[in-house]
Amino acid sequence: MPRYRHRPAPGAGSAGRTRRHHPTFDRTQLQGWRMMHREAELPHDAWDAEERRCLALGLQGADSIEDRSIPTFARGELPHFAGINTFMKAPYCEDIGDVGHYDAAVLGVPFDGGTTYRPGTRFGPQGMRKISALYTPFNYELGVDLREQMTLCDAGDIFTIPANIEKTFDQISRGVEHVFRSGALPVIMGGDHSIGFPCVRGIARCTDRRIGIVHFDRHADIQEKDLDERMHTTPWFHATDLPNVPATNLVQVGIGGWQVPRQAIKEARKRDTTILTMHDVERLGLDKVVEIALEVAWKDADAVYISFDIDSVDCGFVPGTGWPEPGGFLPREVLYMLGRVAAEGICGMEVVEVSPPYDTSEITALLGVRAIVDVLGATVAHGKLGEHRKLLRDYGAGEV
Repeated sequence: MPRYRHRPAPGAGSAGRTRRHHPTFDRTQLQGWRMMHREAELPHDAWDAEERRCLALGLQGADSIEDRSIPTFARGELPHFAGINTFMKAPYCEDIGDVGHYDAAVLGVPFDGGTTYRPGTRFGPQGMRKISALYTPFNYELGVDLREQMTLCDAGDIFTIPANIEKTFDQISRGVEHVFRSGALPVIMGGDHSIGFPCVRGIARCTDRRIGIVHFDRHADIQEKDLDERMHTTPWFHATDLPNVPATNLVQVGIGGWQVPRQAIKEARKRDTTILTMHDVERLGLDKVVEIALEVAWKDADAVYISFDIDSVDCGFVPGTGWPEPGGFLPREVLYMLGRVAAEGICGMEVVEVSPPYDTSEITALLGVRAIVDVLGATVAHGKLGEHRKLLRDYGAGEV
């Protein structure tokens, strides 16, 4: 059988051969080209200051080390496998009275007392902090360097009470309220989804302005009680009982499967919430779903809170969670939607239901970290960082 040979276009020699199956394109229209050149516009001052700080605190490296920016003791981002883990190697805000010096504060809520099946989310903050060391503060596709364009701290963990849900809720609300009143954007690492209620309550206490919620999940989580308590299936019943968090501004994205109790659906119907199933997402497309979510959450509202349950993602990608359910989002899809929602500005964010004891190769915790940095990156890229402070305009900042 004769072998196929590429034939040049008529009149073209070997030097002028045209590969017609590849259309002509303008590389300056590629995101890769644009972001390559945008990187040159980013400052480098914070990284330079970081190198100087590491040398001052960590002792100049051995004489054999040619790179004289390397200290003897690891004191910063590098190497990624060394050092004491805070989130993204951010400064640890040991004195919580200083949290207002930062644009955003990551805080852990190590609590799984609201879990109704598989426990382990109390280790979620530890798991996310550990794997966050894998990342740098720079995102090529967004053209954002968090180190250069914002200040971020790790505020540590809320002191939760393992045997008492209500006392833990009070601790969480007090902690989130303090961070929010300070002016820092609260970014919460759970913990099971029961913490959604006290987190929103902490923010809602700071203002009488209206707050909407965009909730990514496979479960509706809006029944009043579960096993006779307020559990991880109930946060939005109680959050939308708050006077400035109306249920009509709650939009839930990705709901479906065989783990949505009828009690929750009855309550959603009664409260006139908006639910978009995975079928809706497939039929409408990501951009339309985001458009609907933003329209509902922001209607007559002054701020929006993001609740990201890791189990909204197909369980093949996130095995480390309490209620795994097939048929959810691809990671790429949910990250895109989180970024689009955050681009309009947020008053806070939570990542919940990461359970390291069930995780494989830390991939669930890694996606939780990625959700946080993508949301922060989107707020920076779109100039929305600090927008949450408008809620405090008539109240002022201060200690709880």
